[in-house]
Amino acid sequence: MQAQLDSIPSLQGKVSDVEWQLRVDLAAAYRLIAHYGWDDLIFTHLSVRIPGPEHHFLINPFGAMFDEITASSLVKIDVHGEKVGDSPFPVNPAGFTIHSAIHEAREDAQCVMHTHTVEGVAVAAHSEGLLPISQQSLFPLSSLAYHDYEGIAVREDEKARLVRDLGSANYLILRNHGLLTCAPTVADAFLAMYILQRSCEIQVAALAGNRPLTPVPQPIIDKICGEGDKVTSSQGGLLAWPGLLRKLDRIDPGYRD
Repeated sequence: MQAQLDSIPSLQGKVSDVEWQLRVDLAAAYRLIAHYGWDDLIFTHLSVRIPGPEHHFLINPFGAMFDEITASSLVKIDVHGEKVGDSPFPVNPAGFTIHSAIHEAREDAQCVMHTHTVEGVAVAAHSEGLLPISQQSLFPLSSLAYHDYEGIAVREDEKARLVRDLGSANYLILRNHGLLTCAPTVADAFLAMYILQRSCEIQVAALAGNRPLTPVPQPIIDKICGEGDKVTSSQGGLLAWPGLLRKLDRIDPGYRD
């Protein structure tokens, strides 16, 4: 796999400028997921849809570690899971099932991110789900859905139930499985995952303290529903994402290859 990754020629100038920028952003997101320790060996997946009527999207080369993924090694596939163009890499069937379902159903969900972090799976196993016990948790709670566990996500018939459960939400907790976020941009999907992951970390830590918890009052939760998108999207699109790219360029610039 490493030899294959090293031998991949750059696609810069060989794909549209729009596709190349999406490749760079998605590869950066994979590297950042690894940097923050949210990866799960070669498993889980991030995808981004390429604008156009074909509904093609980019996903990770199955078998590559997240800190090895580059803009040029990302695999372009169609809604049937078939590779578009020449790529030596396979695609994770579970990644195709989950991501294609959401990309097909939600035009606004250009980017979809899915993780299996310890804290995320722990909260996914809590019968109460995500609790309103931190400021961070209020943003996901303003647009959060749940999907019951049905086993490894490789069956075509699960797609309809996944889409039904997600509805118009931007955050999804997959019971006993992990976390998922979707957004119009890679930047906003990553920021959403950051906030959801941090909410789960805080919840696990708070419950471990074995002390009574103080929930956020419902009127404040309701108010956040009207303010959350404005706050998080401005941070993701204008401040947090460019700053994260600068950070990555200092410590792990290979994602741009």
